[in-house]
Amino acid sequence: MTKTDKSLSPEIQVSTEVGTLRRLLIHSPDRGLGKVVPSKAQDWLFEDIVHLNTMRKKEYDYYVKLLLYFLDPEKIKGKLKEINDDKSRSFYIPGSENYFNSDKVVDIQKLLAEILLDENIRIKLTAAICGIERCSYQTQNELNTFDANELAKIFISGSLSDKRMLFAPLPNLIFMRDIGIVINDHILLNKPAKSARTRESILAQFIFFHHPMFASFKDNIIEIPENERHFLLPDDEKASDYHRCTLEGGDVMMVAPGHLLIGCSERTSIYAAQQVMKILFDKNVVQKISIIKIPKKRDYMHIDTIFTQVKKNVWVLLSSIGRLGDEAKKKDVLHFFAPKINNPEFQILQFVKGQEQNPVEIENLEDLLTDISKNDLKSEEEVQFIYSGNNEFPYGEREQWTDSCNLLAIKDGVVIGYDRNDKTLDAFREKGFRIIRAKDLIQKFENDELSPDTLTDTFITLPSAELSRARGGSHCMSMPILRD
Repeated sequence: MTKTDKSLSPEIQVSTEVGTLRRLLIHSPDRGLGKVVPSKAQDWLFEDIVHLNTMRKKEYDYYVKLLLYFLDPEKIKGKLKEINDDKSRSFYIPGSENYFNSDKVVDIQKLLAEILLDENIRIKLTAAICGIERCSYQTQNELNTFDANELAKIFISGSLSDKRMLFAPLPNLIFMRDIGIVINDHILLNKPAKSARTRESILAQFIFFHHPMFASFKDNIIEIPENERHFLLPDDEKASDYHRCTLEGGDVMMVAPGHLLIGCSERTSIYAAQQVMKILFDKNVVQKISIIKIPKKRDYMHIDTIFTQVKKNVWVLLSSIGRLGDEAKKKDVLHFFAPKINNPEFQILQFVKGQEQNPVEIENLEDLLTDISKNDLKSEEEVQFIYSGNNEFPYGEREQWTDSCNLLAIKDGVVIGYDRNDKTLDAFREKGFRIIRAKDLIQKFENDELSPDTLTDTFITLPSAELSRARGGSHCMSMPILRD
């Protein structure tokens, strides 16, 4: 792997999943989420309609406060009561007078508003959005009358402050992981699988190429090329895994400086994984890429819904996926009479730069993750697995559905996840982890009873009745751009 160019800002660098988090992109639930209707929920990739005020005030706001205490405590320490007493939530709203305005916990809406101050960018982006959303010329002119902060809200929410809807909301933008991923000192812009997320891709493209935060990284931004024959292909062939070029961030994990994982899933195609591998090897960004092909099921969606890393030597995962390799080796009557499978639903192939024609097949997920912990991260501790639902039937699948395996590591051994996955929390307790509610931990930070710097082996639980309806956890809701 090439060394990070010293001329580039050190503010963008991610080489592991568990290094201490220093900077990330997020997006707080916006007014568009409150306009998702049942008939369109699944088209817009939400599992259900949500109650917006509950999702904000009683759930997501805790996520923001936690991130600030860990990453930028000066923005929140000593102000908690004042923040909690403000019914308007102005602390959380980009563009408001009391907005926390951190450069370490960064809402993408803030970045969008800042680039819209440039008249040239504003004209181009407005035209692009109006083109894909098929807006009238009159609407395009109307959009030019709004200030940058309001226009950013409109582009994201799809609606005006007077409640009129101009185009569909972007409810999935709270899942920032899917628009891009930092791989060492490069930024991979993703290609969402569903048309409902096209506007997200355009907004992300403009932000990463035009915002000053990423100015010195323009040459390190990677866009995945479309299949050069895609416009000649019939629609049924375009949808093929071998022609379709789609990739989402939940299927990409930077697990070690030289090792990247890419999932081929319901949302990420084999063709896109191949293109990313070729680009990253050509640019000498990583030396090893493991491609994990998982069943194309709504249950799984991305690889980060079936496993994430907790510590250098600890992983949480869904056992039915982790053990598929072992199950295949059983020599029982069912095995002998089973039909031969030429294209198994679950498969792991590991490619090394310069030896791409000879990938190594890894039989199961536990073997891959053990190798990462021991050989890539040089952990000398025993590798441990914590299973969704404590590996009890039927809780493994139930709790995986509500993101028991989708955790964000703030630092090695300290993770954020949902409070509703009781059996998985039991499994963490059995492994020696402290379980603490976000609300309680925040108050202890405020009272100096605990410190983010000294916290170890802790699972922080977020309230999740509404957030879990959207099918995405704390890992999905983050785009780390700087880790130790």
